[in-house]
Amino acid sequence: MLLESDVFFAYMKKEDWLKKAATAIIDAVEKGKLGTVQASTEVFHELYYVFSDYVPLQTIMANEARIATIDNLNFIAPEYATYLTALSVMDTYGITSIFDAIYVATALSADVPDHTIISTDKKYDAIKGLKRVDPQKLKV
Repeated sequence: MLLESDVFFAYMKKEDWLKKAATAIIDAVEKGKLGTVQASTEVFHELYYVFSDYVPLQTIMANEARIATIDNLNFIAPEYATYLTALSVMDTYGITSIFDAIYVATALSADVPDHTIISTDKKYDAIKGLKRVDPQKLKV
């Protein structure tokens, strides 16, 4: 299963409506309770992009280091085919965020065998072959 950025955003923020679920998921990942769990390395780009106007660079670096060192979390670096697939996903499904499209392309790849994405974003429900699990409903 692939953790989408909304889980990491909530985990990093002091207050967030998804904070409790995100923290429980990260704790379960670190304890090995969820089996194989992945994230795209693109999450680091997105987190920087979103937070760079609001917090100092040192805070971003500390939070990204915190994410990078989560035990039992495997990071997948996109290959050129991932980016091409992401563009196709954008065209086919009308997704406007390149980050969301990259997460879809990654979750549909052989690197994520169950093709599951953990996200609150309902737009993923329309994508053929992709299974979305709401983080609030994930049993941890």
